[in-house]
Amino acid sequence: MRSLFCRAVTGAVLVGVVAVSALSAQDDGRRDDNTAFGTTSAEFLLLGAGARGAALGNSFAAIATDPTALYWNPAGVAEMTRPGFTFSHYSYVAETRYSWGGVAFPFNDGQSTIGFQFGTFGFGEQPVYTIATPEGDGTTYSVNEAFAGVTYAQNFSDRFSAGITAKYINDQLADSKASGFALDFGTGFHALIAEKPIRASFVIANLGSTLVHTGTGLDVNVNRPAPPGQTDLPQDPQPARYQTESFGLPVVFRIGLSYDFVSSASSRLSVLGNFEQPNNSNPTGGGGLEYALMDIGQSGFTVMARGSYDYKSDNNFKQDPTAEAGFTSTYPSEGLDGLALGGALAYARGDLFISLDYAYRHLGTLGGTNYFSATLNW
Repeated sequence: MRSLFCRAVTGAVLVGVVAVSALSAQDDGRRDDNTAFGTTSAEFLLLGAGARGAALGNSFAAIATDPTALYWNPAGVAEMTRPGFTFSHYSYVAETRYSWGGVAFPFNDGQSTIGFQFGTFGFGEQPVYTIATPEGDGTTYSVNEAFAGVTYAQNFSDRFSAGITAKYINDQLADSKASGFALDFGTGFHALIAEKPIRASFVIANLGSTLVHTGTGLDVNVNRPAPPGQTDLPQDPQPARYQTESFGLPVVFRIGLSYDFVSSASSRLSVLGNFEQPNNSNPTGGGGLEYALMDIGQSGFTVMARGSYDYKSDNNFKQDPTAEAGFTSTYPSEGLDGLALGGALAYARGDLFISLDYAYRHLGTLGGTNYFSATLNW
């Protein structure tokens, strides 16, 4: 089994190296690849779930075995031994808000798990500005994006699990809206090397339909021109509706690895790594650390510290050398995009487990944001 795991990890690393090399070779100023730069919809599907996942970045998929695994790797919830619920919320940039919640129920003697999740993103009551009314026309608009998903996960052995999630997506932009469906599929493998846990995960997320917006927000009145050779006479505007393009979803393929360098009844140190290939940007990779002091003084309390960094290959902004003297560029902070820190305080007694988690994540030139989440297992 260990030999099989080593071959699987070696294969995953080779796939990652080949993918990065191929994409790097294409980065010569030509757009001859099929990467959908800036053309995917429902980007809120990439905003994550839970403060623990936010602090550990995309590497978290390798060790996600709590309700947030419904988002990060559906195979992970198969390892839950009792029901659990997680809710997270944070204020994103420009006064937008994102919330996520998930609940999972093991059954069949712990061999199977079913779970449900939801996520919402948006803002409300923003003034409408037009060319004719630059101070606002007295009306407002809102953006409300949401998804709901159902997950089934199964343990196929004491070391391998797999899961699948079906999601419904609703995207409402002012008076126009679109809907679609997507699937997530994930696998997890865990074993021991030198009596210490090692894990690998393979996930593909948001594989599904395209979104096409419709609604009254696309209605307009137009003047229909006269046919060629005829006099264009004054006429009342005729009702019409804009036809919109269809946009695909932000599909992501992730490979995650983790190894517990320290694993005892009182402490644990997990080292994580990941490779990610989205369909709308360049590939990324990174790593993270999670350190836990467990059952401190046999009190049932556990404290955890976390940190991670995901390298964003498109963070290549340079300060404009022609900028006016005294101008301070914020571009260097773009290199901090992907840096995250966090921690948690947890309490366990019998079947009861409660965790309060916090994370701070840097968003480059957009600054940083704070994540909060709470988890309950019973």
